[in-house]
Amino acid sequence: MKRALISVSDKAGIVEFSQKLSDLGIEILSTGGTKKLLDDHNIPCIQVSDFTKFPEMLDGRVKTLHPMIHGGILGIRKNEAHMKQMQEHGIQPIDIVVINLYPFKETISKPNVAWEDAIENIDIGGPAMVRSSAKNHEDVVILVEPVDYDEVIAQLKETGTVSLATKRRLAAKAFRHTAAYDALIAGFLSEAVGEVAPQKLTVTFEKQQDLRYGENPHQRASFYRTPMAVKGSIAYAKKLHGKELSYNNINDANAALQIVKEFDRPAAVAVKHMNPCGVGIGETIFEAFCHAYEADTTSIFGGIVALNREVDRETAEKLHQIFLEIVIAPSFTQEALEILTAKKNIRLLTLDIATNEQKEKAWVTITGGALIQDLDQLGFADADIKVVTKREPTEKEWEDLKLGWAVVKHVKSNAIVLAKDGMTVGIGAGQMNRVGSARIACEQAGARAKGSALASDAFFPMPDTVELAAKSGVTAIIHPGGSVRDEDSIRVADENNIAMVMTGIRHFKH
Repeated sequence: MKRALISVSDKAGIVEFSQKLSDLGIEILSTGGTKKLLDDHNIPCIQVSDFTKFPEMLDGRVKTLHPMIHGGILGIRKNEAHMKQMQEHGIQPIDIVVINLYPFKETISKPNVAWEDAIENIDIGGPAMVRSSAKNHEDVVILVEPVDYDEVIAQLKETGTVSLATKRRLAAKAFRHTAAYDALIAGFLSEAVGEVAPQKLTVTFEKQQDLRYGENPHQRASFYRTPMAVKGSIAYAKKLHGKELSYNNINDANAALQIVKEFDRPAAVAVKHMNPCGVGIGETIFEAFCHAYEADTTSIFGGIVALNREVDRETAEKLHQIFLEIVIAPSFTQEALEILTAKKNIRLLTLDIATNEQKEKAWVTITGGALIQDLDQLGFADADIKVVTKREPTEKEWEDLKLGWAVVKHVKSNAIVLAKDGMTVGIGAGQMNRVGSARIACEQAGARAKGSALASDAFFPMPDTVELAAKSGVTAIIHPGGSVRDEDSIRVADENNIAMVMTGIRHFKH
């Protein structure tokens, strides 16, 4: 290998790598800031425009888009016709290409980025060289990440070349690199022009970590996140303490976050297996967590807790008394950290827990495809509230109804939530019929069902759920309405002096 072309935005390790190439007698071609950096370190390199005998043009938009460059990369060395043509036109082989692309992601991450700046940071020559090198990987080594520099140097020192297996691995990485880059550009432009559901959709994620296993020990799993930081995402949380998150931890933590974002006032949410087991609100975060704990003191064991206010000493002492996997909050006081970090394995995470304003879509993968939809972000304020019974809810019942309605949309369907005095007192999830979920919620609530409010994620196809609620002592009900038998449920509610509210919004969660 005799010649390398180096032009990088990420200059980590490039000086050392270039020096080692030069020490091995490899000629270096370079451009722009990379050329200046190598010159500053007295590493011999040739300006690309001197190599091509053609000046950079159009404010640098055209510099490597030249037959001397792409011919040197794409020419197949064992193809006699290729080599003859290269010789006739004075094209010299380029054996190593080291490229990473204009910082498009970093540019569009800036607040209020100018459209012109975003467009100018779309690399053209770089991806062309990366793809050319990766296509001709049997003859050309393509490097797009500094992590691979040492392996290439080691092989060059040992054998004078790079193994075909390594070249193929690097070629695959190179195509992933350009695919991710193009996906980011396509996403930015599509959003800018208001494309909601484009005919072709390409997305990209960046690996955060390999996980020990997936939902079960026999399943391999990894954790990826979007290239652009998402406010209030578990993927961008800061871990202050504890061991690494598992696959199930991440899923449950995300579920807890989505629920706690429903509330502006102090709120605490405990989650087990993607369903809330206790949700509480209060005047303080301590009161909110006490309510969440008292909602179900059994199921919270080994659960994940999300709070939307700073954790103080009093709250930390209460949390410390329970075995929890994760506690998520905007922040922890120093006293709270000292109390909670006494447990070695508990994970403490911080992130900006804002109310739901996310633009992301909800994804569900199926075999051979994916379902994509808007996030379910409609709340009580968005509903067409109608009191359909003779009796209207009392002020206290309205508060309980609002709490139940905020929680029920995050419970697996069929879903029933009983709320009372600032906490959930019964949750029925994932049953094949609605009355089955209601029965679970009422049994869990026990005596606390008396005077509670019941929230249902969908309408009642028959009045049996309302009849069960009446027997359990429920005094107010909120549900979407829309059944052909709504009048039957309303009649049963009136007969039992239950206030019933319809919202017109369904909250299925499969």
